[in-house]
Amino acid sequence: MRVLASLGVFATDDNYTFGLTPIGASLQSTGFGSMRSMVLTLGEEHYQAWGELLHSICSGEPAFDHVYGTDLFTYPGRNPRARMTFNDAMMDVTSLVSIALLGSCDFSEFSKIVEVGGGYGSLIKAILMANPTVCGVLFDAPQIIESAGAYFSSPELNGRCQAIGGNVLDFVPDGGDAYILKNVIHDWDDDHSLAILRNCRRAMVEKGKVLLVEMLMPLKGGAAFESLMDLNMLVISTGRERSEPEYRELLDAAGLRITKIVPTLSPFGIIEAARS
Repeated sequence: MRVLASLGVFATDDNYTFGLTPIGASLQSTGFGSMRSMVLTLGEEHYQAWGELLHSICSGEPAFDHVYGTDLFTYPGRNPRARMTFNDAMMDVTSLVSIALLGSCDFSEFSKIVEVGGGYGSLIKAILMANPTVCGVLFDAPQIIESAGAYFSSPELNGRCQAIGGNVLDFVPDGGDAYILKNVIHDWDDDHSLAILRNCRRAMVEKGKVLLVEMLMPLKGGAAFESLMDLNMLVISTGRERSEPEYRELLDAAGLRITKIVPTLSPFGIIEAARS
């Protein structure tokens, strides 16, 4: 406990009475801002993969696949406990990020927002709760949607959101005027990212928008967090963090053009793109 106190997890007084700090409180399972599930995810599956970092550096391939014998997206389907922990972690993080996004973007200009790869739907639900005239669609893998469906029975949404299951590499639901993808594209290499973005372009209405919520790698130095996340993507998947020019090139290849980039009070920006 003294070691944890030295790291800021506990506070202590002269009588060696220990109490939780805000960092320690975030490791509890309940309450807004909980990081417990995220810590469990990083401390179990990711930790084991990072033990084989040299494999990724030498081969350019995910150490995750090397350790677990399957890829990051297939593994949760074989391990229900890991899937539940990961989805809980994404909900916790998204609950925090959604506040920053809602403070930086006016979603009321859209009539139908499709969240692609939205997990249990924390973000789309927050957007709809704050914008009562907007309808939404949550799109993710069928096994995730099966669990997420009950989440949208909330009476506050009044039937304004539906959940659809499918493979994002094959299609996304038609007819949205905004397609929001939070931390989706960074999971994939360029070829798979292009497939996803082209599916969004194909599905959206004529003047629709694609909204990517991603970190932007700076072009030079001073980005320890972004660089570590980029290295993490090498270890656990075939994805990567990208700079603004790299996102422009990727979106151009998908038939989209960046119309603006909106910073938020979080590590993520909103990259808005329309048909080119």
